[in-house]
Amino acid sequence: MGDRGPSSLDWAIELGARHWGVTVLEANGDFDAGDVWASRTFPMRESGKGSIYRHEVRRTAIEALIEAVHKVLEGGVPEALDEDDARAVGRARPLMKQDVRAIDWQADPTETVLRKVRAAEGHPGVLDEIAGVDCHLFGVHRERGLRGAPGEIIAQRHGAICRATVDGAVWVTHLRRSGPPETHFKLPATLALKLAGCPVTVREVAGPLHDWPGAEHTFREIFYEEDAGVGYLHFDFYNGAMSTEQCRRLRAAYQYARSRRKTKVIVLMGGRDFFSNGIHLNVIEAADDPAGESWRNLRAINDVVREIVDTESHLVISALTGDAAAGGVPFALAADRVYAREDVVLNPYYGHMGGLYGSEYWTYLLPRRVGAEMTARLTGPPFTPLGTAQAVEIGLVDAAFGATAESFQDQIRSLARALASDPHLSEQLDATRRQRARDERIKPLRAYRAEEMLRAYECFFGTDHSYHEARRRFARKLGALETTSAHLSPRLAA
Repeated sequence: MGDRGPSSLDWAIELGARHWGVTVLEANGDFDAGDVWASRTFPMRESGKGSIYRHEVRRTAIEALIEAVHKVLEGGVPEALDEDDARAVGRARPLMKQDVRAIDWQADPTETVLRKVRAAEGHPGVLDEIAGVDCHLFGVHRERGLRGAPGEIIAQRHGAICRATVDGAVWVTHLRRSGPPETHFKLPATLALKLAGCPVTVREVAGPLHDWPGAEHTFREIFYEEDAGVGYLHFDFYNGAMSTEQCRRLRAAYQYARSRRKTKVIVLMGGRDFFSNGIHLNVIEAADDPAGESWRNLRAINDVVREIVDTESHLVISALTGDAAAGGVPFALAADRVYAREDVVLNPYYGHMGGLYGSEYWTYLLPRRVGAEMTARLTGPPFTPLGTAQAVEIGLVDAAFGATAESFQDQIRSLARALASDPHLSEQLDATRRQRARDERIKPLRAYRAEEMLRAYECFFGTDHSYHEARRRFARKLGALETTSAHLSPRLAA
């Protein structure tokens, strides 16, 4: 309480606050000021601004808002608060500008660099200079093994660059060249530098797929671990977007997980903030041939989904700690069981992207869970997002639990261990095989894919450029395309 200004959470991260919060105010005309209806605090964790918004802020804001509404209904009044009040631990702060955010690579230790980039995560990023290119930094991770001259790029891995600090190094996964967003937009770091005419030539430092001691101290998009007969496949892609190359690596990782005979259950863990948001629209927008890259990306994610659907050796669980949207929803539904954290939001539609029809076998996977009529409602206008309570009610998700990422993942691990040790698991797998065989006889998976990809082909290569315009506007922050009924692809009939 008492906090005011447009960079609230930025300052909290920058200054290393141990607790922060959300306050419901009765607006009085001053920025972020007014009498207090409700307030909640939460412990801060080491993470970017966007992640804290999606977890701690989202949950505490809802709790505080519900308390405020109850007080209004009960005829209560807000509490006056002045700067001398002991509860007013926050105070008015200005917009945080780039002179405060700036990194001094010759003096700032790793922890300072991490804080600065995390405080600017999502928007606006930290303005910096790399090889003569002015750019904004996003997606920072600690590196405790590699060393080099401060400020120097010393390694690359899967599109990220590793940059030395005075006492270690950090990975930076994404850059946006300085300038208007309609000209330059956020991309994987090596791709952004390549398009700027400064390709990264330092060595590619691979990280083993299977978990190893100390691996948490480096940047990993995909990694695999095992415990008590369960294989956990983690894939934490920035903003949940999955490029062609990322899909291919994920498919190979899943094939490895499926080859393991020490396990009986595979858990698709996704990332903390996002499970998946489908194809990578920004990488597609940056391609020389966006239509061709759209096609390759959709085929690559389809290949991942097909591997999961065809799995007969393991029980597969999708564990959604974070949100899922577009193709990320049917991707999750490819598993035998789907569980989600309580606060997860699902957006199972594509049509807002210029009428994109999509694929990922959604015409099989959604009706398999919720039926044709509900599928048509979920994938057609007005494109309403789903909370997990509704998702469980309609059968899209099997169960939702866990107030925090940690509690959800702890419960997932307990559940997965129990399933792996269940003496009846083989019977469950046999039943799954029989059902899949029946479904295949009725309509082969290749037929679903062919039909979906034919519609997607028209979106990518046809005469209607609505998808391309919507993607361009999305990547370049130009505002949503005004979608008319003519742009909306017909979905499944009820």
